[in-house]
Amino acid sequence: MKLKTLAAALGVLLSGAASAAPAFVNGLAIDGATLDLSGGTSVNNGRVGFFSDIYYDPNRNEWWGLSDRGPGGGTLHYDTRMQRFTLDVNAATGAISNFRIAETVVFKSAGQPLDGIAPTPAGSLGRAFDPEGLVINPKTSTFLVSDEYGPAVREFSRSGELLRTFTTPANLVPRDAAGSPNFASDSGNVAGKRTNRGFEGLAISPDGKFAFAMLQSAMLDEGGGNGSINRIVKFDTTTGQAVGQYAYAMKRSGQGQGISALVAINDHEFYVLERNNRGVGVGATLTTADKEVYRIDLTGATDVSAIDLDAPGASYTPVSKSAKVLDLDANTLAALGNKSPEKWEGLAIGPRLANGDYLLLAGTDNDYSVTQNDSGEQFDVYFRFTDADPYLGAIQCPLGQTTGCTGAASAVPGDGSYRLLPGVLHAYTLSAAELGDYVAPIPEPASFALIGLGLAGLAAVRRRQR
Repeated sequence: MKLKTLAAALGVLLSGAASAAPAFVNGLAIDGATLDLSGGTSVNNGRVGFFSDIYYDPNRNEWWGLSDRGPGGGTLHYDTRMQRFTLDVNAATGAISNFRIAETVVFKSAGQPLDGIAPTPAGSLGRAFDPEGLVINPKTSTFLVSDEYGPAVREFSRSGELLRTFTTPANLVPRDAAGSPNFASDSGNVAGKRTNRGFEGLAISPDGKFAFAMLQSAMLDEGGGNGSINRIVKFDTTTGQAVGQYAYAMKRSGQGQGISALVAINDHEFYVLERNNRGVGVGATLTTADKEVYRIDLTGATDVSAIDLDAPGASYTPVSKSAKVLDLDANTLAALGNKSPEKWEGLAIGPRLANGDYLLLAGTDNDYSVTQNDSGEQFDVYFRFTDADPYLGAIQCPLGQTTGCTGAASAVPGDGSYRLLPGVLHAYTLSAAELGDYVAPIPEPASFALIGLGLAGLAAVRRRQR
């Protein structure tokens, strides 16, 4: 392939990226056994999966966290959901504290929960749902959620009811040699997104007119596991149709390198969270953790909707990409033995602070601190974070039990030295200079806001206004 702008693929410094880097303030390690407000009491119906994505709604001063397809890794039924949470933010310093879940919203279609189990039959998504990216449309107050299984973008009401699914471009749909879709696995597929590598990042323009969904990594027919160029799809939120695709050059480091979050700065600039699959996690080794945030700009990038990105002679300009803006491994928490978590997946620009800076919040997916064997039997995974590599000394126990375990010990010691993997939040401050031409989401026009709120939400707003 030929890249018209080689510097863009390698990482060209953007004007805003030369400013002061985001500054770490503090972090929280949230108990891995935390339950949501769904009424469930076990890992498979109530344990919080934490932050596959984070979104801050400045119009309501609300934080939202997204859990993924559930603790079964797509092998078990799970009612997919998101959490509204509260967080105390020190207006002077940006320090965060007092994480609390305020509301649990289950995703539904025609009143029935959308299911985290892999698509069956494989040629249809049906009710299968693996949510990974979350935004709120400031025009309508509805939720947009990106799905790895499709890949797809779905729109939900404030109560979690499915309103519609955007039209996925045909070139992204996973297909076999005969052209038949297979959403369940890569087996037999020759084109489209890779399994568990669908739309991972999701952003929305400040005016709500466009949504931007980003694949986790290169498609099967554009390099697959060895490919370093993946795609951002631009959707018109009114029609649900794709209106452009753009190429993004990932860092080449192997080790499962991929995209985990996309955050809008304005209608053409974004932060991208890119990471490998190393660090403290369920099934992950600690060595060479690599979690970084970059700033990208779609200005001047080629619409590659009709271009095969790795075809001989392919010529296009990818999105411009800054040098590293933030190293998420640079600051760690004592609660994790000062080690980097594996799955940094959530990123959001939060409220403005008293000095004019903004809060930047990053969060991790902890996989519910659960693993499973080939027979589908699940185990809680307990870590001793003071170990050089906590996973190598982990203890695996039958769900809800601390005895009859395997691994480093047959039982979890009662001294608190072993704990489930927590969900982690990091707070950073972003200067106005670093943000540059930042535009916060616009307030919703009242007529559209009522559509997303529904009567119950409208009543709640009126109560708050009294």
